[in-house]
Amino acid sequence: MAKKRMAAAKAPVTGRTVERTAAKKGARSMVRRAKSAPTTKNAKRENMRGGALVHEHRLQNGMRVLIAERHLDPVVAVMVFYRVGARNEREREAGVSHFLEHMMFKGTRRLAKGEVDRLTTELGGQNNAFTGNDHTAYWFEFASDRWERALAIEAERMRHLALDPKEFESERQVVLEELAMGEDDPWRVLARRVEAVVFQRHPYGRPIIGFADTVRGLDLEEMRDHYRRYYHPANATLVIAGDVKPSAALAAARAHFGKMAAGPSYRDVDPPRPPIEEPAGEVRMEIGWPDMGRRLCLAWPTAPVGTKDDFALDLVATILTSGRNSRLQRRLVLDGGLAVHVSASNDARVEGGAFWVFAECSQGVEPADLQRVLDEELERLAREPVSKAEITRALALVRSGEAHDAETVTDLAEELGGFAVDADWRLAFDGCREHARLKPEDLRECVARLLGRNRRVVGWCLPKVAATVGAAPAEGHEVDGEDDGEDDGETEVSAAGDRMQARDAR
Repeated sequence: MAKKRMAAAKAPVTGRTVERTAAKKGARSMVRRAKSAPTTKNAKRENMRGGALVHEHRLQNGMRVLIAERHLDPVVAVMVFYRVGARNEREREAGVSHFLEHMMFKGTRRLAKGEVDRLTTELGGQNNAFTGNDHTAYWFEFASDRWERALAIEAERMRHLALDPKEFESERQVVLEELAMGEDDPWRVLARRVEAVVFQRHPYGRPIIGFADTVRGLDLEEMRDHYRRYYHPANATLVIAGDVKPSAALAAARAHFGKMAAGPSYRDVDPPRPPIEEPAGEVRMEIGWPDMGRRLCLAWPTAPVGTKDDFALDLVATILTSGRNSRLQRRLVLDGGLAVHVSASNDARVEGGAFWVFAECSQGVEPADLQRVLDEELERLAREPVSKAEITRALALVRSGEAHDAETVTDLAEELGGFAVDADWRLAFDGCREHARLKPEDLRECVARLLGRNRRVVGWCLPKVAATVGAAPAEGHEVDGEDDGEDDGETEVSAAGDRMQARDAR
């Protein structure tokens, strides 16, 4: 199954993403191979991806270890995924996961501020990190004769993060600057407003970076508590991918992490949150922007990652906007001249996702005309099964994206770890089999059930002098207003909706 952020045409908001589910075994004294560990030639093929053979292990403290052996290049990627993201935050601490990600580079008991980056540079490697809705991840890429240094760094950060008060206050200003940067991008502002309505009271409706008031109000002890609750072996997945011997890699993982305490139970520390509610009707909103662009964002609440609806919506997004022969590219851009661009993305998350459509009017085109044609195509998908030729084309594009996702060992590690935490790492080896099982009627039924007008949020970003688009809907309600700039975080919606806040400043 191709990584979500690569499965559809890129949305006009830049970004990256990923997230998943790490069930702990507590302190049970066992190190086991996964049930799907290769024991036959067929099993080995099932666990092959991008030239890599994957082995799963579980340390005695509950830490999951995935080793992807690939000897194409003398390079190794090391990633640690923690099962915590914006979804796990209380409302008053929104943004703490992303803020803590920054602090992971600001010193430990043994590593001074900047030491992680200095060591990485001296060893000729790369590092970075990102926070998503459902997980946070840290990665290194080194030559295969020095990759174990990454394990030493990650083990030190997992146990002995400094969280120095002066660094905390300094980094708070960096995060607030990131928040301010989001105020300059109309697509981010629009997507943020729409997303807040789609997910309503659920934490998915909040920006990963948080709000200015929550970042300002966060104190150091709250961050320490967040770190203690979630940054421990039983809540972590370690991925080692590249030019390694599996036995040596597992031994190194045990040496660095095996003696650590498991940490608290995820169920005991994860705060309760409201469910994602079924929409009561269409909601329309408008924001003003000081330029002449007319930007449309449509979104519907949809399905969790790894479900039949998730696979179906991957194909729907591809059929709608991927490539010159896709329906909306031809109808809105190439033939109709109504839009300068259009994109759709399937944003599946752990507790429920969203389906997005973005479009921008061509010069002189009325917003209502663009939306009318777009609605016609969506209604046709809900009414008429797609052709087998369209499904064949969509499958080819998704498979192409899957091949791209395993191009480098870091790509492979990110995909394995993301699926491991959010659903099941074996989805990375699906090879589009679940997509290929879908029939035209499956796609039609999914669109009719999930992408109706009565379930969607319609957001327009218009020139401040423009009039309201069309009439208010017969059902639902309408929200008008200009951006106030207060809570416009660094929201990022990527190709298939995978949302992520990367550590781009520290």
